[in-house]
Amino acid sequence: MKCPFCGKDDTRVIDSRPADENTSIRRRRVCDSCGKRFTTYEKVETIPLIVIKKGDVREPYDRAKIEAGVFRACHKRPVSAEQITKLVDSVETEVFNMEQKEIPSRAIGEIVMDKMKNLDPVAYVRFASVYREFKDVNTFMDELKSVLRKEADGTITDSTDKNTPLLKKEN
Repeated sequence: MKCPFCGKDDTRVIDSRPADENTSIRRRRVCDSCGKRFTTYEKVETIPLIVIKKGDVREPYDRAKIEAGVFRACHKRPVSAEQITKLVDSVETEVFNMEQKEIPSRAIGEIVMDKMKNLDPVAYVRFASVYREFKDVNTFMDELKSVLRKEADGTITDSTDKNTPLLKKEN
């Protein structure tokens, strides 16, 4: 493994342990040339997954795109980075368990939205507004009313700070 600090190849592992609920191995390494330490992660290589975007454009699956979308939707919301990572891990597990070589991006988006409903309803509506490309205020309001109904009947539960209001209800 090449040292990220000095670029030399003479590094060695000083500690290994399971990470991410035993789905990867975390390795602490030290560079024998400069003495600096760094961490690497080893994961099982999975079947390459191709995402079919709108217009039948195909591109390789990229976890970072899901993370970026979820982070944007959760901006300034009481959702921790750990909660976001767990959500993305859960989405990724579900996608790879489908054992498909190609998957439509809309299927991934639906999985993300389904999981976001219980993470934070406000973040869910933000994500849905971009993902579903709401064309007007009425479409947006329909989605908000759906979230409020599900929140009222207990179908949606959130995992954020209970002292933070989820959505402001009109009287």
